[in-house]
Amino acid sequence: MSERRGKYKTRNKPKGSEHQEQSALFDWAEKMEFKYPELGLMFAIPNGGLRNKAVAMRMKEEGLRPGVPDIFLSSARCGWHGLFIELKYGRNKPTRLQQNWLDALTEAGYLAVVCWGWEEAAALIESYLEDNE
Repeated sequence: MSERRGKYKTRNKPKGSEHQEQSALFDWAEKMEFKYPELGLMFAIPNGGLRNKAVAMRMKEEGLRPGVPDIFLSSARCGWHGLFIELKYGRNKPTRLQQNWLDALTEAGYLAVVCWGWEEAAALIESYLEDNE
């Protein structure tokens, strides 16, 4: 992990499937938008999931890039251009391609981290949005 990402390292235990966790995170974000209006600038990047060949080919032609993190918060803070989150659950770990993306995005000036579960991601987002250093 890049030293720049160090203070944003997260450690909570996972709670459910990645789909359930990501849905819970976006439910939380919708409820917390009154406190953090920037959450309205957070969105999912639909890179994962099973698709038929025609849809997969069309998405690739449209610019789908394997390994890109699941979530992006397009709000700059403390020298970061924005926040990318790769959301995991259970014993899942980032693939080599995902880790390469996280490292490259960090080098490009984004905070790019892995979170296990929605609560860990929510805590990271709150920390990120409240960081005024």
